[in-house]
Amino acid sequence: MSAGATHTPDVVVIGGGTGGYSTALRAAALGLDVVLVERDKVGGTCLHRGCIPSKAMLHAAELVDGIVEARERWGVKATLDSVDWPALVATRDDIVARNHKGVEAHLAHAGVRVVRGSARLTGARTVRVEGVHTESALGVRDFAARRGIVLATGSRPRTLPGLVPDGRRVVTSDDALFAPGLPGSVLVLGGGAIGAEYASFHRSMGAEVTLVEAADRIVPLEDADVSRHLTRGLKKRGVDVQAGARLLDAEVLENGVRARVRTARGETRTVEAERLLVAVGRAPVTEGLDLTAAGLTTDERGFVAPADWSRLETAVPGIHVVGDLLPPPSLGLAHASFAEGMLVAETLAGLPSAPVDYAAVPRVTYSSPQTASVGLGEAEARARGHEVDVNTMPLTAVAKGMVHGQGGMVKVVAEAGGGQVLGVHLVGPNVSEMIAESQLIVGWDAQPSDVARHVHAHPTLSEAVGEVFLTLAGRGLHQQ
Repeated sequence: MSAGATHTPDVVVIGGGTGGYSTALRAAALGLDVVLVERDKVGGTCLHRGCIPSKAMLHAAELVDGIVEARERWGVKATLDSVDWPALVATRDDIVARNHKGVEAHLAHAGVRVVRGSARLTGARTVRVEGVHTESALGVRDFAARRGIVLATGSRPRTLPGLVPDGRRVVTSDDALFAPGLPGSVLVLGGGAIGAEYASFHRSMGAEVTLVEAADRIVPLEDADVSRHLTRGLKKRGVDVQAGARLLDAEVLENGVRARVRTARGETRTVEAERLLVAVGRAPVTEGLDLTAAGLTTDERGFVAPADWSRLETAVPGIHVVGDLLPPPSLGLAHASFAEGMLVAETLAGLPSAPVDYAAVPRVTYSSPQTASVGLGEAEARARGHEVDVNTMPLTAVAKGMVHGQGGMVKVVAEAGGGQVLGVHLVGPNVSEMIAESQLIVGWDAQPSDVARHVHAHPTLSEAVGEVFLTLAGRGLHQQ
């Protein structure tokens, strides 16, 4: 690819995270000439600072919890001397590195041309990439996309006024796992999925954890029963969960952070911790894109909203958006961005492609206990005018749930009178691996009677899902 001339690929994708590289891979598989521009590493936040490294660390936390459970519950005389932090980090980084090489290999094999540099729009179909490494210097390359441009620049952690992350005492979710060592105490601001996961991880590693959420419950976007069971599980493990609370101020000290928190009861508490972790959401990244040059604007929250959600195409024909740049109902989840990328690639290739059904995209919190949901919660379903039948079953009602001993539940929300399933909500051990069945149930508009015909293996946690559907279909064995 020579410098100085304008290159004319079919598609230019700006951003190499999950949304960007999935768009590029699918478009290339459909025979399009694709350029993918990334200023950092392909894989984005999910691979390098989010999903993958955090889940590697959470797996290590599960192993630590397993040793404690083996000794205290099962009589296995296991001991935990200490956590070798450098060894743990090395394993995590090896997993990330191997995944990174895998993504690069997939892109190369597909024929996607990856250009390293910072991209900005210069028109409705044109892009300039600056800081491109050439043989002798940093150069500039211009592209004119024949079919379209895809914006996939992702997001960054939001912060709070007066809290300046330093990567050591005050950290964001992007750098929390890369801060030095394991702290003895952590104050986590934000009780969404990310905050709950980090609170769970640090508690497993022996830290004293305070989790503060401004809403009246943690994971506030989930069904209220999910929030209740997760709160119960975290408190049982020793996490101090403070919902309906807000940070008044915080002071960074030599050896930690001192914060004042207003609780739900109106009391002012002082919390001292070695580390303060800010997990109050993420903001879309559009700085430097020069959206106005292409006739684009952002909404008041900074998102780039599509004019046509069925194609994820903006008001400027030929410019599409995927991933964290999208406002709700997009979910800001890596697996949702995979689906968005495939939709956009197929649209650019001229193929019919079904819009992303966000109601059928699963949501998972990888804390201990885990949560996994798909579809509508009970309150949301009623607010949308549905008359519903609801059935809930504790996981400890089945033998495998007793074996695991973490509690949890299965909750199904369906149209009244045997109508279609609107939502399925799970809390408990390994429920992230159980949600796929429920995704199909919700996505295919199944009714409880449809699911009740299928036999679930015994003894498993998933048989609790089957039992709930049997009950809704009027055929329950263990609950009526």
